[in-house]
Amino acid sequence: MRPRPPKFEPPLAWRIKSSPRQKILAQWRGIDLAHDEKAFSQSGKSAGDLMPGVLKGIGLERKQADLEILKVWNNLMDPLVVAHARPVGLAKGTLFVNVDSNAWLSEIVRYRRREILQRLQHSFGPDLIQKISFRVG
Repeated sequence: MRPRPPKFEPPLAWRIKSSPRQKILAQWRGIDLAHDEKAFSQSGKSAGDLMPGVLKGIGLERKQADLEILKVWNNLMDPLVVAHARPVGLAKGTLFVNVDSNAWLSEIVRYRRREILQRLQHSFGPDLIQKISFRVG
């Protein structure tokens, strides 16, 4: 008895229905990538899986914290301080604040620094804002 020859199965690329666009691209490229493209499209991740990494990469949490500090600053501080000083950044527990003149810088550093720091630490906790750096700017 003779062994049967193996049954012929066409490759997967033959079974995939190609659109006219895909056929033209395959002809232009000189190679049919339909099989590879289908395999690649099935291994993709959903947008929901990618978003946390993207948001972390652009620093959205840090920017959100900066905006929250600005909002609290405007509502929590004395209107005179708000008129002459504004927070511009937060790095490693230090809040950077620009003051519009040397006179106000002196006033804030001498008489209001401790009060400002205590108010911010009460609102955000002592870990987020550990110290404040004032500068004319």
